[in-house]
Amino acid sequence: MISELQIGVITQTHGIRGEVKVFPTTDDAARFKKLKEVIMDTGRERLDMEIEGVKFFKQYVILKFKGYDSINDVEKYKNAKLYVTRDKAVRLKKDEYFVADLIGMQVVTEEGEAFGLLKDVMATGANDVYVVERGDGEGTQVLLPAIRECVKHVDMEAGVITVHIMDGLL
Repeated sequence: MISELQIGVITQTHGIRGEVKVFPTTDDAARFKKLKEVIMDTGRERLDMEIEGVKFFKQYVILKFKGYDSINDVEKYKNAKLYVTRDKAVRLKKDEYFVADLIGMQVVTEEGEAFGLLKDVMATGANDVYVVERGDGEGTQVLLPAIRECVKHVDMEAGVITVHIMDGLL
């Protein structure tokens, strides 16, 4: 299980006072208001960053890090990814999972037959869609709606998702 979860990516600077514009990669951008710190991965180093201020602008989150007071201090952090440790992650409801935990899980049918490997989860608005790569050696992908009628059971411990293949899906 992954110990850190990505919550955003710095896209660019914002103004001249050391603020950065963050594209949130979490379902709930408002969660940034409660955060005190994040881990920034620049690709070369990982830094613990203390959050001093949070604002919202369109679909972006504007963050101000403590001790970074000018545009020159933060310019080098464009495209850096922001993470939180699992203990600071949002609490999940029953039958909710972090996408990072689902990716790579085995997908089997209700009959117990191997179906494929979960490669991605697409957010569509109405419901998520699981992108499953079939085990046919040809890289065939099947899109399965993440709804109760299709996804029957998720066993996080075993790393297995049991699905019902609805008529017309294949």
